[in-house]
Amino acid sequence: MAKIEADGAATVQVVRHGDVALEHFPGGATYRTLIGDDADARSDEVRIGIQSSPPGYATPLHSHPYTEILTVLEGEGVAWIEGGADEIALAPGMTVVLPADLPHAFRAMGEKPLVTYGLHVSPDRIVHIHDDSPPDSGHPR
Repeated sequence: MAKIEADGAATVQVVRHGDVALEHFPGGATYRTLIGDDADARSDEVRIGIQSSPPGYATPLHSHPYTEILTVLEGEGVAWIEGGADEIALAPGMTVVLPADLPHAFRAMGEKPLVTYGLHVSPDRIVHIHDDSPPDSGHPR
């Protein structure tokens, strides 16, 4: 990460994705925190990262106490919200805005990894797990 002074009043942070360590999640997904948490680049307002989820990977039902915005970069998947009757098909070229405290989950589908760019409206990741049952439990993962 490089820092560039702008007129002595502000610092521009430049993050090279390949220089950021991968975090490995159970089930094979990886996450690269670009801004926020313990990353070299910080923001007082947001946390940004890129997640790559292999086909079949599913998150538990979870929520965040802030808005989460997900943009699909590659692959396919489905998302659902607690109490929602319909799944949301995920594909490149779309963005999903999830309100604060809304339990949600997603599953990577197809033959390629689902790659998402996530923006959390918080400088730190806060995750509340609502359902950690395994994928074969009948939940629509």
